[in-house]
Amino acid sequence: MSLTVYGAPLSPFVRKLCLCLIEKGLDYELEVVMPFGQPEWFRELNPLGRIPAFRDGDLKLADSSVICQYLEERYPEQKPLYGDGAEQRAKVRWLEKYADYELAPLCTFTVFRNRVLKATMGQPCDEDKVQQALREKLPSHFDYFETTLGDAPYFLGEQLSMADLALASQLINMEHGGETLDAARWPNLLAHYARIKARASTQQLLPRELRTLEKIGAKR
Repeated sequence: MSLTVYGAPLSPFVRKLCLCLIEKGLDYELEVVMPFGQPEWFRELNPLGRIPAFRDGDLKLADSSVICQYLEERYPEQKPLYGDGAEQRAKVRWLEKYADYELAPLCTFTVFRNRVLKATMGQPCDEDKVQQALREKLPSHFDYFETTLGDAPYFLGEQLSMADLALASQLINMEHGGETLDAARWPNLLAHYARIKARASTQQLLPRELRTLEKIGAKR
């Protein structure tokens, strides 16, 4: 087995893929490729220039969700992360897509980008945009996830899935940007986030991320 992830540790999509690999017990290597200033050869892996990209032997793939679903089908003997049956698989894919497409622009590309990345590049934080995301846009999304989760430990009840990992991957970036969930408004979601953060897979990745934040001079 020769599995390689190409990307940067602080990317929520790279994080999501790495969590998938660790939870499924698959050994992999991370080759750091930044989302900008990429080497020429990276376009052979992903012509769009986005991270992560992935290699399994001679197979080259891009897009975190496509890669995670490939791993689910390629290594079915490992821990399933998309549930059982069509109904559960559809639910997981929907929630994964929701986190990737609706939360990422706010948690990562607004809060994290302004509070962390811009500062490391000597650019001013657009705090008005951050506050707009936090006060006007994110709450309705968190309401939906809170209701969908209910009082279950995971979105599939007792079973961990990619829905849980995708959501937590965005919340980690929001926390890197200095923001956490409101315990009074979203108690179940906050407990869920703490549960995912406490898992061995997440604890394996977080020290590397904190070292990266320290290396780039980010304040937390």
